[in-house]
Amino acid sequence: MSKIQVDEIVKQSGSTLTLGGPGTAVTLGSGATQTGFGRTGTVDWCTTAKTSPFTAVSGDGFFVNTTSGAITVTLPSSPSPGDIVSLADYANTWHTNSVTICRNGSKLNGVCAGAVLNTQGQSITLIYVDGTRGWKNTMDSTSDVSGNPGFTVATGGTITTSGDFKIHTFTGDGSFVVTNAGTPLGGTDKVSYMVVAGGGGGGGENATTTASSGGGAGGFREGKVSTDPYTASPLAATPCSGLTITGTTTYPITVGGGGTAGPSAAPNDGDGGKGEDSVFSTITSTGGGFGSGKSGTGAPARAGPGGSGGGAKQCNAGGPTGTGAGAGNDPPVAPPQGNPGGKSDAPGPTYRAGGGGGATAAGGNPTCCAPSTGSGGAGATTSINATPTAFGGGGGSGASTYPGQVSPAGAGGAGGGGAGAASPGPGGTAGTVNTGGGGGGGSGKIGPSISAGGAGGSGIVIIRYKFQ
Repeated sequence: MSKIQVDEIVKQSGSTLTLGGPGTAVTLGSGATQTGFGRTGTVDWCTTAKTSPFTAVSGDGFFVNTTSGAITVTLPSSPSPGDIVSLADYANTWHTNSVTICRNGSKLNGVCAGAVLNTQGQSITLIYVDGTRGWKNTMDSTSDVSGNPGFTVATGGTITTSGDFKIHTFTGDGSFVVTNAGTPLGGTDKVSYMVVAGGGGGGGENATTTASSGGGAGGFREGKVSTDPYTASPLAATPCSGLTITGTTTYPITVGGGGTAGPSAAPNDGDGGKGEDSVFSTITSTGGGFGSGKSGTGAPARAGPGGSGGGAKQCNAGGPTGTGAGAGNDPPVAPPQGNPGGKSDAPGPTYRAGGGGGATAAGGNPTCCAPSTGSGGAGATTSINATPTAFGGGGGSGASTYPGQVSPAGAGGAGGGGAGAASPGPGGTAGTVNTGGGGGGGSGKIGPSISAGGAGGSGIVIIRYKFQ
């Protein structure tokens, strides 16, 4: 073997200095270092996969196998411009067990923050540029690695999972705190949501044999991200787009309470209370309208408007019939958040009341001259919480005890609506908590019995998004 010992090699002419020839490999001796050459943007891949934490070496690529657990990769210390490191998901398991990048004192894409690689099949190449930008990802097969995992990250409420989706359920006031909004490359910056307001209380009855009406369901609003595989209700906004969120933002959550039960204390009957609104970001669902308990004098006793309206009570003094129901979807939104309450019987008077409106159907209307009643309108069924569940059922009307016009109590609408009171009975059934169901109406009086309405059920807010 020949050996040349020189202190410097200088080109004789032109601008190119050639070392070696065809079929010749030029290598650095053991322990030698190079400066000024840089690299071509490629690495030498180590084909033995890494299965435990390690420090990367400039110029090398590493297959990282996280089958057995998460792994931390530390970047080289004191890097020089042109240093290069590549990482690749060996077993396609980074979405289950992630890789955490430790900066080792240098910036990562201009930020003094590490990164988490949690996308299945991901591969990245990092090149050290300078002290300002630090390590910069120049080739990334799937996701941004500048401290942004690509998926939504948030806290708040009760958190469960369904496949690749997280579900935040709020049964009371709280905060949805977003620390990363996600990116289209990995997840999305949109969330699916369901916002249900508190249901209205059913009307109470004391003084007469007239049935009192059911409370309307709380407003029901839903938005579904198009890529989310759950089955939404018929009321979900179309096209399916969900709600856009912003990173590092706190969204206050308001869960509306149910309306108060209509009183039956002597000497007067009483209306139920209106349900309270539920709010998430720009989405407000309106509380359910109250069921009517007060008897009219020459005019129908009007029920309350709301997300869904309360049912009407028959006039007690010969006034018009078939009127007085509370309006639904009030104030109006698209798609509608509810339906009107049922009317009193017509042409009457037979002193039967209407059921409260529900998310997908109006409250039931009793009919004249038959033992009919006003049932609560049906709610809406959605699988946003991973299980098909109905919300927003209207309350049923109470039983009428008017001589010759006796009628049974109305059933509560599917989705938490309370049943109306039988006679004699303890009073209207309350709407189910965290469904937005309307309360059932009180029954007509028999002898000394009195019959209060049922309270409305509280609302609920559910938020769902892709997290891996």
